[in-house]
Amino acid sequence: MNPYHVIVKPVLSEKSNEGREAANKYTFVIHKDATKEDVKKAVTAMWNLNATSVRTSIQRGKMKRRGQRYIQTPSFKKAIVSFGEGVKLPIFEDQ
Repeated sequence: MNPYHVIVKPVLSEKSNEGREAANKYTFVIHKDATKEDVKKAVTAMWNLNATSVRTSIQRGKMKRRGQRYIQTPSFKKAIVSFGEGVKLPIFEDQ
């Protein structure tokens, strides 16, 4: 899989920001067919950094109401990538 198609977008939420600041863990939405090895290779290819660990999970879509109908939001896969001490990703740093 192409490394630039593995990582879809970063997750910017309060929970992911706490993990980033406290434990140097970055959260990304990834392609549904991507594996942990694909995520490690993508991080290395994009930022020249080595990830110490990758944890993945699949988030199921939620049922929402639109008038009288129920629709399901799309499911997605996310990865929590850990780095060593002092490693910062440039896309998350304030400029």
